[in-house]
Amino acid sequence: MTQSRSVPLTRRSFSAWIAASAAAVGGGQAALWPRAAHAADAPLSSRLRIVIPANEGGGWDQTGRALGAAMLASGAVGNVVYENIGGKGGTIGLAKYAEKYDADPDTILMSGMVMVGAVALQKPTVTMASMTPIARLTSDYEVVAVKADSPLKTPKDLIAQLRSDAANTVIAGGSAGGVDHMYAGMLARVAEASQSLVYQAHPGGAEVVEALDSGKAAAGISGYSEFSEGLASGRLRAIGVSSKRPFQGIASVREQGVDADLANWRGVLTGRKVPPYRKAALLTVVRRATATDLWQKTIKQNNWDPFWMEGKDFENFLETDTAMAGPLIYLLKLKA
Repeated sequence: MTQSRSVPLTRRSFSAWIAASAAAVGGGQAALWPRAAHAADAPLSSRLRIVIPANEGGGWDQTGRALGAAMLASGAVGNVVYENIGGKGGTIGLAKYAEKYDADPDTILMSGMVMVGAVALQKPTVTMASMTPIARLTSDYEVVAVKADSPLKTPKDLIAQLRSDAANTVIAGGSAGGVDHMYAGMLARVAEASQSLVYQAHPGGAEVVEALDSGKAAAGISGYSEFSEGLASGRLRAIGVSSKRPFQGIASVREQGVDADLANWRGVLTGRKVPPYRKAALLTVVRRATATDLWQKTIKQNNWDPFWMEGKDFENFLETDTAMAGPLIYLLKLKA
């Protein structure tokens, strides 16, 4: 469907009904932090496995390992092990989790918007409908970065280059169908270049930085935490962020005249065959972890936003987000 340049697409406008649905079930997004844990609470697990459906070093990995450290700090868990299963926006990890740990009461899976988009784009056999939501943890924003000496100074410069020569304007980001890819699609749509978008998918932020540094990509999209070192060292330069307002001293893409904003989220799931009493215990473990000083310091250090949601509210949110992802990917004409 072709739409005029005067009708902007933002994930906010496309998914405004998500907020209404969340509000209707009572909790919505207002509960950004769980209730405080009690240090005297007894351990709920002697050992817990966290499956991270991505390679080491990226945003998912950072979140999963930070959560595990906070679990230990809270005293809710005696030992935490991590298992990284990367590939295809988390869908490989999702499938292997369902195969190996669907009934395991001591294993959880990291998830988020990247996985939602990858499932919608790739249509794997195992989907998130095979899982049980535990809690939503954080959200963060997409940073659009370029090499320090790039001629692109603003988001409008990038839009102009996409409009004039999209085939030679490579945008690097994370997995196909993920939130980075979605945001690249939004920018391409503003430039009326959706059909010509050249998106270069990478397994993590380090590879996106390398693509920019080597000149293989004109622009890169990733979370702030994955670009922070390159920005601090001067190797990269941020030209905008996908929030509605400035973030970490970076002007938002929206306030620079390009109407496209998007937020990523990350959360925790478990298997469908895990018994209800154990699901409740896992929720308590996560809740206690996110109430620790260590977790709150990690949130600030990584510039994540607390985005807590649990129970039926999170189930409804995930169901709506999943239903929205397919039409959004179709509208943006994203390709695997």
